[in-house]
Amino acid sequence: MGNDSIKLLEDIKKNYPEKFLPEEKVFSHIHRGDRIFIGTACGEPQYLVNSLVQYAQSYPKAFFDAEVIHVWTLGVAPYTNEKFKHNFRHNSFFVGNNTREAVNSGMADYTPIFLSQVPSLLRRGIIEIDVAMVQTSMPDSHGFLSLGVSVDIVKAAVESARHVVIQVNSNMPRVHGDAFIHIEDADFIIHHDEDLLEFDTEIPDELSDKVGKYVSRIIEDGDTIQVGYGRMPNAILKNLSGKKNLGVHTELLSDGIVELIKAGVINNSEKSVDRGKAIASFSMGHKSTYEFIHDNPGIEFRSIDYTNNPLVISQHKKMTAINAALEIDLTGQATAESIGPTFFSGIGGQADFMRGAVLAPGGKTILTVRSTTEDEEHSRIVPFLPEGAGVTLNRGDAHYVVTEYGIAYLHGKNIRERAMDLISIAHPKFRPWLIEQAKKHGLIYKDQAFIPGKRGEYPENLETYRTTKSGIKLHFRPIKISDEELLKDFFYSLSDQSMYRRFISTRKDMPHERLQDMVVIDYTKEMVILAVIEQGGKEIVVGVGQYGIQEHQHSAEVAFAVSDDYQYKGIGQELLKYLTQLAKRDGLLGFTAEVLVENKPMLHLFEKMGFNIDKRTSAGVFELKMEFRGD
Repeated sequence: MGNDSIKLLEDIKKNYPEKFLPEEKVFSHIHRGDRIFIGTACGEPQYLVNSLVQYAQSYPKAFFDAEVIHVWTLGVAPYTNEKFKHNFRHNSFFVGNNTREAVNSGMADYTPIFLSQVPSLLRRGIIEIDVAMVQTSMPDSHGFLSLGVSVDIVKAAVESARHVVIQVNSNMPRVHGDAFIHIEDADFIIHHDEDLLEFDTEIPDELSDKVGKYVSRIIEDGDTIQVGYGRMPNAILKNLSGKKNLGVHTELLSDGIVELIKAGVINNSEKSVDRGKAIASFSMGHKSTYEFIHDNPGIEFRSIDYTNNPLVISQHKKMTAINAALEIDLTGQATAESIGPTFFSGIGGQADFMRGAVLAPGGKTILTVRSTTEDEEHSRIVPFLPEGAGVTLNRGDAHYVVTEYGIAYLHGKNIRERAMDLISIAHPKFRPWLIEQAKKHGLIYKDQAFIPGKRGEYPENLETYRTTKSGIKLHFRPIKISDEELLKDFFYSLSDQSMYRRFISTRKDMPHERLQDMVVIDYTKEMVILAVIEQGGKEIVVGVGQYGIQEHQHSAEVAFAVSDDYQYKGIGQELLKYLTQLAKRDGLLGFTAEVLVENKPMLHLFEKMGFNIDKRTSAGVFELKMEFRGD
């Protein structure tokens, strides 16, 4: 603490001696049945909390049934100990590690609510606060103290409480925004310097990193992001280092966000609200993060009824909310707060941000979830949420769902489509069970085929990108079990002539049974590659190439089709090149194909590839045998 701060504090003591009382006298203002608010997470006034509990231990009959209220404790929570059950009853808006056992055993309470609504509860007196115990920075020359790393609902609690007890701490950063309260607003001040609580972020593992890479594909330059806490969000932020001009409007400012600000990835230059500033409500991180936000005008902490207000969030163009779930069912319902009837965390701000992002211009929501529990004994994608689970997000909240096995896009999809999309990103060993359960409950086709094991496991490593000579950027990827609707749209977009040339048949319908044979494949025996472009955030198939291995000849029969609007633009050539590359990789010796004599463009394409071609004609059809040449 500097000399100026010491002098200021001494001056304040002289001017306000009634605010600087011994701790016993301060705590004597707590009466039986009072509600005591404690500052949030890393802003928790540890010294005050320990002193309060020691006071209750020394004077066990001083008060009874005091209700301790806060959002979340990361630090000390001795008031949940059974020996203090007559003195304290804990009530939290979010369940943390230190209070989870007490809540689930009935020794403490959990109040489910959108965090954005909590300040209103306090200000309107629906939940009355008798004593607020919070931590602040040292006072400045104008008598203002900063709530520092925890503004969230703390500001509302201070403004609503009958008595405000402040622990001033020179280690608390002075943060801009809604963080300031004046010395006049404090009833009692206790000066005690101690290190702020730090949140040890989990190091991303390989699984989280895979999720992070998928999420980074969805996030675009110029997006304004909101990200939660934990291993998965850390991995996501780590994978955003190549993005440009990102903005931040979030409840939590983490170490990962600060690192991206330092790297210039986040500069808030394209935000449509609070441009030039990173907006958050509280911080959980390490000392270096607290030092970075100290007196930093580029960062503002606002009350959580601003940061988490869906109406405010929805004003941000390209708002992207990224959150995590404990479980999601095949219809798109997700829980982030409980495992069955066991309370695990809380509603928090997840629903606020997801709803706000859905309403934002160009906004999108991303829900991340591990495919299994950590022991891989249970799938986190389930047919239906189990009895007792809290539905944190309903079926309309999630646009994208991401696991380590890929991305499922649910927005605007019917139940059958979203069930198939989610099954395709579930852990492979649980996919047969999910297929069976989905059939049983009528979520998908009763005859839905499925190939279990490695033969039917999506070969993600075969995804690649190509650009045609005409400049069209293509995403080549193997077909998925969930691509039936995409494929149907593609084939029905073809002209009669294109359909006839592709199938050498006048048949024009593509029913489920026919499409299913193309999307449910044994990747060890055949390959179907889609040429995809993105339009308005949606995948559009502009070409399909496939081959089926003829084991007795160690070659493959090849065929492909290109959308009429994209013909003669090099897509077919790129498709055939890639199919040839894959076939050679598998040691195949060549292709066979049937081409209508009238289909000169197709014949010309095969001839351009440099194959050794043996061509025979039968009933108006060229039967081609094409050997690969050695490179």
